[in-house]
Amino acid sequence: MSNVETQPVEIECEHGPDAPGSAGRPLLEVISSREVPLGGPRAMPVRRTLPQRARSLIGAWCFADHYGPDDVALTGGMDVAPHPHTGLQTVSWLFTGEIEHRDSKGVHAMVRPGEVNLMTGGHGICHSEVSTPETTILHGVQLWVALPDAARDAPRNFEHYVPPVVSVDGGSARVFLGSVAGSSSPVHTFTPLLGAELTLEPRASVRLDVDPTFEHGVLVDTGSVRLEDIDGVDLARADLGYAGIGASQLTLTNLTDEPARVVLLGGEPFGEEIVMWWNFVGRSHEEIEAFLDAWQAEAERFGAVQGYTGDVARLPAPPLPNARIKPRTNPPSA
Repeated sequence: MSNVETQPVEIECEHGPDAPGSAGRPLLEVISSREVPLGGPRAMPVRRTLPQRARSLIGAWCFADHYGPDDVALTGGMDVAPHPHTGLQTVSWLFTGEIEHRDSKGVHAMVRPGEVNLMTGGHGICHSEVSTPETTILHGVQLWVALPDAARDAPRNFEHYVPPVVSVDGGSARVFLGSVAGSSSPVHTFTPLLGAELTLEPRASVRLDVDPTFEHGVLVDTGSVRLEDIDGVDLARADLGYAGIGASQLTLTNLTDEPARVVLLGGEPFGEEIVMWWNFVGRSHEEIEAFLDAWQAEAERFGAVQGYTGDVARLPAPPLPNARIKPRTNPPSA
């Protein structure tokens, strides 16, 4: 998915040194979402929790959009023309609806509920995303993963995986990246990561054994959920709960009389500075300028998408701000 903001903010993300948590306990935070128009005939709204001023990264997860359930008859659905990416992987996960994906590697695939599509756009890729005519309700998340320096020029790639539903006490899980709840995904990532959809039974608690070297994020899709360690924080729909490194277990409690659904993200703290602007992840202002110039020149770096039939052939880039990027430090993870 593209970041189609007309004035995207330049963000320099640097993971600061870890600070000890209170009494040795993992840090817990609540990150609220902000609404951003995605585009389409009537500007489908999405709720963005990463990046934020409060926190730019969770592990290598650097971007999280949560959208729907949207009636496409009212919002126009999703129609994002071919647009570029560098230095990242995109992770598409749907709850309802269907999206047609085309990219410059030549992949033509569908994004469907419960099936993860991961696209690697290291050195450069472009793709389009369009909700299908059969879709009436569109509902899901779009996530980006920053690539480490050693892999940020990785070639274009695409992986598809259908994770099984596994039972846990108090609910169920679908693990689309990494390992948790006795289930593992074969999808390749360049840093240790976790991504899973969890469904919590009414008023139930789910306790998960997790990697204590990971920081974690819990994005609430439906319901109201409590994220607990010794202390706890309450999360409403579209909130992202953050748990810093050091936790070997996470407990999620559904506070409602209906099933609740969350997306669990995790990863080792990303120890590299990155610069994000529009759809590019780089390392400097000058590098972002070079990516922009290459996209505007229709350079082979990004290739071309075949088969897209929208109103514009390529998504135009917004103008780069005159101001240089200022350092921005991620808060401590512990």
